[in-house]
Amino acid sequence: MDCPSCASKIETAVGRFGGAEDIRVNYHSQVLAFRLDEAATPRSAVEEGIRKLGYGVAPVEAPRVVEGELGAGAVDLGLVRPRQSWWKGKKARLAAAIGALMAAGFAVSLAAPALDHWVYLPAALLGLGYFGRKAIAAAGAGSPFSIEMLMSIATVGAIAIGATSEAAVVVFLFTIGELLENVAAGRARAGIEALGALVPRTALLLEDGTAREVSAASLKVGDLVLVRPGDRVSADGEVAEGESEVDESSVTGESVPVPKAEGAPVFAGSINASGALQVRVTKPASDNTIARIIRLVEEAQDAKAPTARFIERFSAIYTPIAVAVAALVAVAPPLVAGADWDTWIYRGLALLLVACPCALVLSTPAAIASGLAVGTRRGLLVKGGGALEAIGRIRTVAFDKTGTLTEGRPRVTDLLALNGSERTMLGLAAAVENGSSHPLGRAILERAEADGVPLRPAKDARAILGKAVEAVVTGKRVSVGSPSFVAERAQLSGSIGVVVAGWENQGKTVVVVSVDGVPTGLIAVRDEPRPDAAEGIRALHAMGVEAVMLTGDNIRTGQAIAGALGLQVKAGLLPEDKLREISALKAQAPVAMVGDGINDAPALAASSVGIAMGGGTDVALETADAALLNSRVVDVAALVGLSRATLSNIHQNVAIALGLKAVFLVTTVFGITGLWPAVLADTGATVLVTLNALRLLSYRFQSASAGVYSPVGNIGDTWR
Repeated sequence: MDCPSCASKIETAVGRFGGAEDIRVNYHSQVLAFRLDEAATPRSAVEEGIRKLGYGVAPVEAPRVVEGELGAGAVDLGLVRPRQSWWKGKKARLAAAIGALMAAGFAVSLAAPALDHWVYLPAALLGLGYFGRKAIAAAGAGSPFSIEMLMSIATVGAIAIGATSEAAVVVFLFTIGELLENVAAGRARAGIEALGALVPRTALLLEDGTAREVSAASLKVGDLVLVRPGDRVSADGEVAEGESEVDESSVTGESVPVPKAEGAPVFAGSINASGALQVRVTKPASDNTIARIIRLVEEAQDAKAPTARFIERFSAIYTPIAVAVAALVAVAPPLVAGADWDTWIYRGLALLLVACPCALVLSTPAAIASGLAVGTRRGLLVKGGGALEAIGRIRTVAFDKTGTLTEGRPRVTDLLALNGSERTMLGLAAAVENGSSHPLGRAILERAEADGVPLRPAKDARAILGKAVEAVVTGKRVSVGSPSFVAERAQLSGSIGVVVAGWENQGKTVVVVSVDGVPTGLIAVRDEPRPDAAEGIRALHAMGVEAVMLTGDNIRTGQAIAGALGLQVKAGLLPEDKLREISALKAQAPVAMVGDGINDAPALAASSVGIAMGGGTDVALETADAALLNSRVVDVAALVGLSRATLSNIHQNVAIALGLKAVFLVTTVFGITGLWPAVLADTGATVLVTLNALRLLSYRFQSASAGVYSPVGNIGDTWR
C-alpha cells in the first residue's frame, strides 16, 4: 500500500464479503485484521479479492492483534512487500518500460513526424493496461472513484482526442509518482522494522550448567539464559547471577549504561556492556518490552486522528463532486456556448487528475506516523493519533506527587548528632533497622551503605507499631522512633523542637535516635523530587502550559515539594477528589494528567490526555493515552513539543495539498496547464506531503535548562 487510500480500498473490498466483520487495515504496518465466518466466505476468496486489487497478501508470521481482541474467527493477513531494492520492484520495471517506449516513440517522431499520433500509443497503452485493470477491480470492489480510475479515464480520453503523447506522459509520471510514494512509505515504516530487529534471533539457554543456542522466540518464563559481554539481551527478565552495565538506550532512550546486579530487571533488545549475566526469563517473546512497544505503536498508528477522520469524510464527498465538476467543464462550454469539444474535453480530463485526493488523505497519517516514530525513539509512547493531536492543545498539566514528581522512594536528607558523631549515630540507627522492609528503615540503611558505615550486630529487635523500632546494640538499647514517641519518655529541648519543626515544615519525616532513653541524634527523611522535575516544570511554563500538583499527601509535605518545584498544589486528595479537580480543570481548557499509581487511574481516564510514568503500575499504563518509558518529568514537555510540531506539520501538509490543487484548478480551467502538469499536481503533492512528514523524523527535542537541542538519531542511537 502506497497511501491510506489503498487501505480504504482494501477495507471496502473486504467489507463486501459475507461474514467479514470488524475490518481494520493498518496502512503503516501493512496488516489487515478482521473476523470472518468461513461458512459464509472462505478466507481464500478474500485473499483472491485482495490480489485482484493488485496487492500481494499472506498470513502474518506472528499475531499482531492481542489474543481475544477480535474473538472467534479472527484473521490476520499481511500485505506482501518483498525485501528488495526499490529499483528492482514491479513499479520500477513498469516505469522503465514506459520510459523506454516513450524514448523510442520520440526518436521515431523525429524521423517520421506524420506518425506522431501513433508512436506514443504503446507507452500509453502499457500504462493504461496496468492501471486500468486495478481501476476496474477497485470499482468492482466498491471503490469507483480511485486514483487509478481517474487516471485511466484521463488517459483514454487523451488517446480519443489524439493527444497520445500527453497520454503517455500521464501514465509515465503517474508511475514515477507511485514509485516515489513506495519509497517514501517504506522509509516511514523503517522505524518499526528496526525496532523488531533489536531483539536477537537466538539465545544461549543454560541447562545443567551448559549453554546451547536456541531460538529466542522459544524461550519460556523461568528459563535461564546467558548474556555475554557485547550480546543483546534476548528476553525480558531479571539478573539471576552476575554484575554488569547494560546499555538500554535502544529501549528506553537512557543514554548512560545502567548498572545491573542480582535481582535487577533487564529488557529484551538492550546490550550487555561488560560482565557476563545469567538472566531468568520473566516474559515470553510475544510480550517482551520490544513486542509491547511495537504493538502499542502499531495500534497507535491504526487509530485515526480526528483530523484524519475529518479529511477522509471530506474526501468521500469531495471526489465525486470533483468528478462531476470535471464532467461539467468538459461538456458544458461546447453544449452551451458552442466551444471547441477537444479543448474542453482536454481540460475536463486534466481536472479529473487535479481532483485526486491522495495527497490530502495522506497529509495527516503521514505526519502522525513520523511523530509516533520520533516519540518512540525517545521513550515516549503515544496510543494513537488522536492522543498525539490532543497533547499539543493542553493548557494545564496535573501531576501526581509520589512516584511522578518524586522518585517514590524516601531518602535521608539531613543528619544531626546530639551526642557524638553523625557517623556513629547513623550506624546505631542502621543496626536497629537492619532487615527492615519499612521505607524509612530502607532509607537509613541505604544512607549507611552509601557512607560506608559498617553494620553492627543487633539483638532483641522489636517494633512498636506506628511509633518506633528498638534493638540492643553493643549492650545498649537503641530506639529509632517518632518525636512524639521519644517525647513520651524523655524531655526534648527547645532547640531540638525547633529543628524538628523546621524539617517537618519542609515536608520531611523526622526520627529520633535514642540510646538507653537519651536522644542522641535526629534523621530527616523525604521522598525527594526527581532530579529533572524542576527543569520539566520550567519547560512547561516556557511553553505557556500551567502545572499543578494533585496529591493525597498532607498539605505541609505537598507545599514543600511544590514550592521547591515552582508549581501550584492541592493536597489531601482521595482518588475521587483528584477526579473532581481534573473535571474542574477540564471545563476551563484541555488538561493532561500525569500519574503512576492505581489511585491515579480514574483521573488519567477523565483527563483530556492521560500520561503514565513508565515505572508505574500496569493499570496506569493501560488507562493512559501516553506513557513515559524513562519516567522523566522533562519528557512531558518533550511530548507537548513533539505534538505541536506534528500539528504544525499536518497544517503544512493540508496547505500543500489544497494549495496545489487550487492553483492547478484555476490554471487548468483557463487552459494554462494541461494533462501532465495535472499529474504533477497530484503525485507531486503526494510526494511533497510525504517528504514533509518525514522531516519530523529529524525533530530535535529541546532542553529546558540549556536552551539547546538534542539531535534525534536512528533507533538505538544514544540520547543526550
